[in-house]
Amino acid sequence: MKRRNFIATAAVGAAGIASSQVNAQKMETSKDFKLKNNINHSVCQWCFNDIPLEDFLKTLKDLGIKAIDLIGPKDWPLLKQYDIHCSMCNGAEISLEEGWNDPKNHDVLIKNYTEMIPKVAEAGYTNLICFSGNRNGMNDYVGLQNCVDGLSKIIPLAEEHGVVIQMELFNQVNHPDYMCDSSLWGVELCKHLGSDNFKLLYDIYHMQIQEGDIIRSIQNYHPYFGHYHTAGVPGRNEIDESQELYYPAIMKAILDTGYKGYVAQEFLPTWDDKIEALKDGFTRCDI
Repeated sequence: MKRRNFIATAAVGAAGIASSQVNAQKMETSKDFKLKNNINHSVCQWCFNDIPLEDFLKTLKDLGIKAIDLIGPKDWPLLKQYDIHCSMCNGAEISLEEGWNDPKNHDVLIKNYTEMIPKVAEAGYTNLICFSGNRNGMNDYVGLQNCVDGLSKIIPLAEEHGVVIQMELFNQVNHPDYMCDSSLWGVELCKHLGSDNFKLLYDIYHMQIQEGDIIRSIQNYHPYFGHYHTAGVPGRNEIDESQELYYPAIMKAILDTGYKGYVAQEFLPTWDDKIEALKDGFTRCDI
């Protein structure tokens, strides 16, 4: 009985210490929040969409964060009001599941992207997201060629306007059947298109789940990566010690490639204070 009491007391004590350490860490992050900005920081708005966009932009402005991801034309005027750059535009895609790998989507996608590319350029932005779509029984080589056939219709327009079309890599756990689920498949697509105006959005969270070896992939394939997203594995939550990736080392690997683009936080916050969680994420990536 004494042993049981000791174990129970020790467990409570350890939990209290851990909680105190987390609270102290949060206070320290809040007190000393000042960025070096060797990394160009951004954040995906959808992860914080319970905060009104204008309020969120005001917060980013106060924090010195200069960019936000995945915003469409409707909200670009609001971004400009707060001098926040759209580091990844959206609004031309059909859906994650219906993409460039299926020729039946090409007419709609070509129309959408032909209309959107000049708007992105006129607004002063560069990056525009796209998706491969699901396999639906399709062979990967066939899907790759279908993507080449469709995307090659819009790449000249993207080159003319200085817009970079970026296809996001996903994992099969969160997005079953999605075709662009491998760095190698995506790199092969980039090689076939042969344009600096088509690159991959390398989502670190997705690729840790799907294939791992994150730093080696960045070192080997960085010329084909045009944008990065973060999140903790497992769970897609904060990028702190509760998960398995060590983001300072990943950020160093990205910087060592000479990358000058944006890294966007795309984790789902679990802390009571979501902005403190976001500040913590920025701080960990701010090497």
